[in-house]
Amino acid sequence: MSAKTPNPVDKHVGSRVRMRRIMLGMSQEKLGEALGLTFQQIQKYEKGTNRIGASRVQQIGDVLQVPVSFFFEGGPTSSVAADGFSEAPSPAYVSDFLATSEGLALIRAFTRIHDAKLRRSIVDLVEQMAARETSEQR
Repeated sequence: MSAKTPNPVDKHVGSRVRMRRIMLGMSQEKLGEALGLTFQQIQKYEKGTNRIGASRVQQIGDVLQVPVSFFFEGGPTSSVAADGFSEAPSPAYVSDFLATSEGLALIRAFTRIHDAKLRRSIVDLVEQMAARETSEQR
């Protein structure tokens, strides 16, 4: 019997919970305590393994000081819009990146740099490093 893969929406909502929790410097244990849950349950929510019910999303939003809509921003949508046109897939890699402690640390540090030329130089450097790593893996 194969394990069921998480629903993309559940995974996205969970990653947004994780991102906001990390932004606040809150541990899974502290969030769990505020909600009357174990840190293991929070882990399952954040991975999308367990679905978060509507009332629980509301509670989590209250604890993390964000509106419920925050958890769905940039998330996957149905493949066909109401007018019959397909929508472009959401850039899930961005929210996945922001849900990591490294991603948040990088964003925090980068946004403190006000010199536009320096910021551009950093982006160029990272792009060159990524290109080099990609070519080495081939």
